[in-house]
Amino acid sequence: MNPPNRSADGNGENRSRRLIDIGTTVLSELDLESVLLSVVEAARELTGAEYAALGVLDRSGKELERFIYLGIDDETKRSIGNLPRGRGILGELIREPSPLRLRDVNQHPHAYGFPPGHPPMHSFLGVPIRIRDEAYGNLYMTEKQGASEFDEADEEAARTLATWAGIAIENARLYTTLSEREAEVEQALHRAETSVDIARAVGGETDVARVLDLIVKRARALVEAKTLLVLLHKGGRLVVAAQAGEVGPEVERLTIPSEDPMFQAAMQERVAQHLERGSPPSKARVRERLGAEAALVVPLLFRGRAVGALVALDREAGGSEFDEEDLRLLQAFAASAATAVATAQTVESDRLQQQVEIGEQERRRWARELHDETLQGLAAIRISLATALQSDAPDRVEKIAGAAEQTVDRLEGQINELSRLINDLRPAPLERLGLAGALEALVEDCGRRGNFDVEADIELAGELTGEQERVVYRLAQEALNNVVKHSAAKHASLSAKLDGGSVRIVVEDDGSGFETSVGSEGRGLGGMRERVALLGGEIDVHSELAKGTEVVATLPVSGG
Repeated sequence: MNPPNRSADGNGENRSRRLIDIGTTVLSELDLESVLLSVVEAARELTGAEYAALGVLDRSGKELERFIYLGIDDETKRSIGNLPRGRGILGELIREPSPLRLRDVNQHPHAYGFPPGHPPMHSFLGVPIRIRDEAYGNLYMTEKQGASEFDEADEEAARTLATWAGIAIENARLYTTLSEREAEVEQALHRAETSVDIARAVGGETDVARVLDLIVKRARALVEAKTLLVLLHKGGRLVVAAQAGEVGPEVERLTIPSEDPMFQAAMQERVAQHLERGSPPSKARVRERLGAEAALVVPLLFRGRAVGALVALDREAGGSEFDEEDLRLLQAFAASAATAVATAQTVESDRLQQQVEIGEQERRRWARELHDETLQGLAAIRISLATALQSDAPDRVEKIAGAAEQTVDRLEGQINELSRLINDLRPAPLERLGLAGALEALVEDCGRRGNFDVEADIELAGELTGEQERVVYRLAQEALNNVVKHSAAKHASLSAKLDGGSVRIVVEDDGSGFETSVGSEGRGLGGMRERVALLGGEIDVHSELAKGTEVVATLPVSGG
């Protein structure tokens, strides 16, 4: 091979300049492999050595774990065999980390000689590479070109290079450590962002189906899975509650027994499972049934209990295998997802209970109205007819005829009242016209029955649930019925507007008014307050004698 460039060896000034140039290059390099190779190249060039090497000590500091060399070709390397481990002269530098110069390395008492095929070597220069007070390794140079041995200038150059090499190696180590920590921080941030992402995505959602749909789609995208399933407890088994990706009709029928070892570990022991290609199948044979090879099973943990599990099957790109980072990301995601699912399930349960309570309140209200209005009206008709029939007066026939005429009028009123109650039970206008149309029809009907002018201002462009529409309608209906029955108003108005997350309903009239502190709840206000309170809303009633009444109700709503 060609000998190293000796142009820098002409005089001390050129050597110093070259040493500074090489040192700058070495110190600016952060990749450890590049640093080590640059050190060996610089050592060979600056000292005029035929061969140069750098030995890296293992953690014990007693042997070489790496040996980087220049000057020996691949064929010679194969004939030599194993690289040195730190015996003989090399071991001397390890035991005594100080510079060593020899005219003939073979004459040293600790020399072992060279293995067969090794090129002959005589002159030797070795210097330790130290980082602070810790020996990192040694620089070795052999076969000084153009002289029988290395001199003090060579040693000084090698020592300077070793010092810079130690600094460069320490910088490379620090950079590597910082890079690793930076990667760890990025991974931690990624996991945190994942939690924030799912929290933002489902934080405002309380519908279980919508929450599950968001979770399954975002989780699949997060780990780039071909298929992702959300499993939830049902009847002692795990059933598929949501799915995304490459799924077929068989997924919807998939159920997993609670005693399946893989899912039991996830659900009962709360330990995530990472199934790689070739690992034993689960009892339910989920992967096999869905044509997958690898899987991640991560429990959805909420307050220490598993409410379900996320199952990711095969990566979409780069092979079917998931790595540990995929598992960590899915676990971070699952923490927020479990909270979202549990919260939505709680809200759904509360809504069901709320609907039951509203139903009970409605039944009590209907019972009161039937008793206070209809039954009492029918009782009055019965008494009127019975009195006329039992009379022995000469004008008995006329009295019976008069009572019959009154009965017809009263029965017509009771029929109308019963029709109103039936409409309360199942408001047909809502089904035919929608909420806005039903409210407008209600306004026209109340104006006609009460013989007064009614204005309507309705802005309900958003979507409400069916129960929310019924409550808004009945609240307006109750308030307007009060105007018809009790106010003797000449003018009234209804305003119903959707504003952000609530509906604001205002009913005003210019009628007789009443004392709000005395007997006011008999005007149906008790029923209205109960209905509004059950939905978490507020209602205010303002009234003065001869100055009219204002009813203002605000109901929180969410999309249907």
